[in-house]
Amino acid sequence: MHVIATAGHVDHGKSTLVRALTGMEPDRWEEERRRGLTLDLGFVWTSLPGAGRIAFVDVPGHERLVGNMLAGVGPVPAVLIAVAADQGWQPQSEEHLAVLNALRVRHGVLAVTRADLADPGPVRDDALARIAETSLGKIEAVPVSAVTGAGVEELRAALVRLTAALPEPDRAADVRLWADRSFTVRGRGTVVTGTLAAGTLRTGDRLLLARDDRAVVRVRGLQSLKEEREEVGAVARVAVNVHGAGAEALRRGDALLAPGRWITTGLLDVRLHGDPADDLPRHLVLHAGSAAVPATVRPLGADTARLTLARPLPLRVGDVALLRDPGRHRIPAGITVLDVRPPRLERRGAGRARARELETAAGVPDGADQVRCRGLVRRAELRAMGVRPPYEPVAGDWIADPGHWAGLRRALARAVEEHAARHPMDPGLPAEAARRALGLPERALVRALVAAGPRPPLEHRDGRVYGSTARPRLPPRVREAVDAVRAELRAAPFRAPEAHRLAELGLTPNAVAAAVAAGELLRIGDGIVLLPGADDRAAALLARLEQPFTTSEARRALDTTRRVVIPLLEHLDASGLTARLDNTRRRCESPAGQTAGAPDG
Repeated sequence: MHVIATAGHVDHGKSTLVRALTGMEPDRWEEERRRGLTLDLGFVWTSLPGAGRIAFVDVPGHERLVGNMLAGVGPVPAVLIAVAADQGWQPQSEEHLAVLNALRVRHGVLAVTRADLADPGPVRDDALARIAETSLGKIEAVPVSAVTGAGVEELRAALVRLTAALPEPDRAADVRLWADRSFTVRGRGTVVTGTLAAGTLRTGDRLLLARDDRAVVRVRGLQSLKEEREEVGAVARVAVNVHGAGAEALRRGDALLAPGRWITTGLLDVRLHGDPADDLPRHLVLHAGSAAVPATVRPLGADTARLTLARPLPLRVGDVALLRDPGRHRIPAGITVLDVRPPRLERRGAGRARARELETAAGVPDGADQVRCRGLVRRAELRAMGVRPPYEPVAGDWIADPGHWAGLRRALARAVEEHAARHPMDPGLPAEAARRALGLPERALVRALVAAGPRPPLEHRDGRVYGSTARPRLPPRVREAVDAVRAELRAAPFRAPEAHRLAELGLTPNAVAAAVAAGELLRIGDGIVLLPGADDRAAALLARLEQPFTTSEARRALDTTRRVVIPLLEHLDASGLTARLDNTRRRCESPAGQTAGAPDG
């Protein structure tokens, strides 16, 4: 299916032309037919050989109804412009053309209507010249009379050629259906109509209400051009029967979204196509899809601005919309969305700096550029912004700009070194402190930075980050006390010093921890230290015993006390050097006959 908007004068034959093309009445209200004036959106369709089914969104032409016109033309990719031969170009024609240009519509046909009442040539030439200066460029023109039928077949042929030139829609895209009409059907509930510009809708789908991201509705039924369907792909006119909390509140300007695939935003940076930023009024109305939302404009650069919306909308990078001044009946600018998650502008000069950042923004979803601007961003958020992730995640769902990631790792290495210099007995930087120092959103990113190596080498253990050579530097008094303990242990390797002896030497728990971290002592239990390597020597000695052995046999073989042997055996169990069989017996897992060597070399 193809969908075409019909734009033109108030009562200069547009609706009559649509009736001649389709055999259907586009004006839904009796008042419209009585006054010959289109007041609201009309929807009709026909089938043309070579083009299939073509649906028309007939939009109002009166200057006071441009808001309604915008709701219909926003999501539509092509337009049929009607200008009357006996009236020529009108102010309403100019505003409609400004709308189409602001929305960057590139496909259209000109119908010079009422050609039976005046020579269509001058009006055709004037209209084509005006249109050529817009996004539509050069388009085909057909003189036509809906009364005599002259030119109707030629216009149908032009529409076939128009539809053949339209780009293929992305039917796999994330659904965003802008509602242009909502009503209630007895026994069925709420029905929403709109132009499905991309994606595919299916009965049973669950959709999110953009106005309330907690409200989910289910597609109970689906119609396209009055036909019941199980599935409809873009581009198409659809009527969606939805059921769920909040469905009854749906109205024109709302949107139904694929869940988890969109973000709504009330703050966006945009490229302007039209008046310079400094010339724009501070308060305008943003028209996007079928929505019309008051917007506050903050100029950034000559052609860039920040918009603050009265309510959030589901927008993506690259979306096209327009700003309208309803009081002056003007379209001062079209916009291209550059960023839907822009940084706050809180410091002096931040606006000028932001303008410089946006100078080269192309308004197309560039993943590498978006990641570069943010440094770190979740993959799901990128996709919801309409941006394809350019890299694989560095941790979880987080994607990092390569340059920013390398800088973070250098900063982490500096932070670890600075911490070690300030705390020589406790050189490991806590991972949470590292996260805060680097301004990272999650601690998992700290571990990913450590693993990102190879230079400078870092190590993450026990919730702390260490440099490769970051061992505690023991102060002289601690060094002397540790040396005394080591000398005693060399004489009796498994006779761990008592708590009072450690206190006598001035070895506080923190000092003991520093000695253990420095590799000077081995902690096998609370307040129980041996020489490094004592666990391996103990396993070798126990391997000489008849297997299995008891705790008492182990105590005698190691010449130690029950205070030491129990935590030592538990340490050996945890290390896999011994295996506990029951409450009293163990088996050594080390190879029998292992030679016992002196601990600590």
